[in-house]
Amino acid sequence: MKILLTTLNSQYIHSNLALRYLYESAGIYRDFLEVKEYTINNDDMSVYVDICRGGYDAICFSCYIWNVGKIVSLIRSLKKTDPAVKIIVGGPEVSYEPESFLEKCPETDLILVGEGDTSFPAMLKMLVEGPWDPPADKLMKSELPDPEDIPFPYENTDIDETRIVYYESARGCPFKCSFCLSSESEGVRLLPPERVKRELDFFLEKKVKQVKFIDRTFNIDPDRSAEMMNYIIDHDNGITNFHFELCGDRMNEEMLEAFERARTGLFQVEIGVQSTCEEALAAVGRKVDSEKLKRNTRRIVRGRNVHVHLDLIAGLPYETYERFGRSFDEVYAMEPDDLQLGFLKLIKGTRLRREADKYGYRFREEEPYEIIANDFISAGEIIRLKMAETVLELYYNKPGFRTSLRYLIDAFGGTPFEFYTKLSEFYYDKGYQESYHKREMLYGILAEFAGDAGIGDPEELKELLLYDKISTAPPSRFYDRPFADTVYGWLRENGETGVPVKEALKMINYRSFRYNVEEYAGGEGPLRPGEEPRLLVFFPAEADAGGVSRVRRIDVNGGK
Repeated sequence: MKILLTTLNSQYIHSNLALRYLYESAGIYRDFLEVKEYTINNDDMSVYVDICRGGYDAICFSCYIWNVGKIVSLIRSLKKTDPAVKIIVGGPEVSYEPESFLEKCPETDLILVGEGDTSFPAMLKMLVEGPWDPPADKLMKSELPDPEDIPFPYENTDIDETRIVYYESARGCPFKCSFCLSSESEGVRLLPPERVKRELDFFLEKKVKQVKFIDRTFNIDPDRSAEMMNYIIDHDNGITNFHFELCGDRMNEEMLEAFERARTGLFQVEIGVQSTCEEALAAVGRKVDSEKLKRNTRRIVRGRNVHVHLDLIAGLPYETYERFGRSFDEVYAMEPDDLQLGFLKLIKGTRLRREADKYGYRFREEEPYEIIANDFISAGEIIRLKMAETVLELYYNKPGFRTSLRYLIDAFGGTPFEFYTKLSEFYYDKGYQESYHKREMLYGILAEFAGDAGIGDPEELKELLLYDKISTAPPSRFYDRPFADTVYGWLRENGETGVPVKEALKMINYRSFRYNVEEYAGGEGPLRPGEEPRLLVFFPAEADAGGVSRVRRIDVNGGK
């Protein structure tokens, strides 16, 4: 008996946690399993050929919203190739409304519904020992395991230190947000803190690049979260980064202090704000202390040592296009490193999907079931938000534009939301969405937009764009030859990098500016020209969580 356990990840950099849990749960049947991970970017035929060459008796697919379409196509082809092969599927995209999946893909032999920790080994027993006698409805449900029975998913599998490693210290979610599948979970199950610490030691010893906690709310218990964070800080290996999804208004003082004392880059946080419209939040069952969320988030952002990602969802009930603009502006004002303008998905199994008619939702019938319109926002307005999302991703969510954007928004005179709407209209009117643009080209497009709209002074913007470009550039890319001796002498005198001067020159960028760009970037006053050049030295190795280099100014007369 030869059994394949597989899935299609969204990107190569990702690893699949579910497969590892299932492999661990297999117990005595583990020797019959082979685990393979593909991506949705792999050529469909190459995946099909690779699986066929394996000669498997059974193939188990883990299905998600991003891969289920491709998996259905694979299943159909595999069954035509070998009608005897057993096809077993599981995962969130088939656990809810499994009957509709069977209608779409009747070639499926069995669906494992829910968490597979108990149903997967039971299915393997049927396969290996026989008889193969699945339920008439082809559904096998799993009992929820106790936290103590959940295995460590990396006990018997190789770990790729270059990929994102997914980990959970808790299952379930205490909140009932009607757009989220986690609202359908039965309570919260926490792994004991001492066990979590042992497993964190494993990742730290392996020096993996990033550990991404998939706990739906890492700070369900803020005291427990603070304990975990302080343990990570005290055992930091200087390499591994940890990513958390947080509830912004549930952070206690100890958590905030832990963020402040962490080294730059140790932590990344994602906070689902979703909306600041109280009526919209109430409609989806989300209770938030908005002021506390804003206060906590701003405090983390101010430290510049933690990468902060905030989420918005367009298309919630009662939130019009104009009201969404207010949510955007309020979240934008928190100055996160990333601001995701997302769109509501009417996911199978969620309460909001069941209530779709109540709010007049029209959404795509195929995954990812994204909103087209509802009673409060039109299809045309959703398209305008899609356009704004494009330029937000290109400019705000990429390093190297932040100071120039602030200057242009101030000069524009409207709100950030109005600015990005205007920029997106220009971008699409020019047809720039039709091709990929390197960062250098994006600077030119932004300058072109400013000139076309009559926003700001061209010379001021030119200097700010140059400052943004250098402040996020790798070392030894920018220099100003007339000031080479000045920089050389300054490095020799001050030993800023702690290495010989010739080596230090390879670790920095330097350039002269006419305006006080570094003061303006730091919020220290308006932009103004100086009587003499301002020579700035950039230290990429000492960048903050947003990727912006530390900057020092050298007086051209030799002072600091």
